[in-house]
Amino acid sequence: MQSKATSPQQYLDELPEDRKEPILKLRQQILYNLPKGMQEQMNYGMLGYVIPHSVYPDGYHCDTSQPLPFMNLASQKNFIGVYSMVIYAKKDIYDWFTSEYAKRCKYKLDMGKSCIRLKKIEDIPFELIGELTAKITADEWIDIYESAIKNRKK
Repeated sequence: MQSKATSPQQYLDELPEDRKEPILKLRQQILYNLPKGMQEQMNYGMLGYVIPHSVYPDGYHCDTSQPLPFMNLASQKNFIGVYSMVIYAKKDIYDWFTSEYAKRCKYKLDMGKSCIRLKKIEDIPFELIGELTAKITADEWIDIYESAIKNRKK
């Protein structure tokens, strides 16, 4: 479910009551741990955490008018989604996250390539999402991203 909100505050204001508190807590963890050089903005109809064009002018290769995505947070129909590009791109971070999730949560991890589906509001690992956010710097993310794009073009 993509929102038509044009600002993070508008997105938050439009959330259903049962999603406001968990989204606000996740957002707080992400913003507190967000690496320098990244910023929050609306991105693909979700709360987006990106490397802006002022830091990485090339933007996202799929649509260069978009900044380089790093993480997104969204209230979906049946879950809260945290979309972490780093989990998809770095196996060691994926391995760390899945191991830590199993230690900290009583429910099985429901995850796609980059999407962490948080279906049990009472079992959201807020601090773990914060730790995931802080795992790499903006420069490291740019290097990983550029390496993947260059390898794809070969």
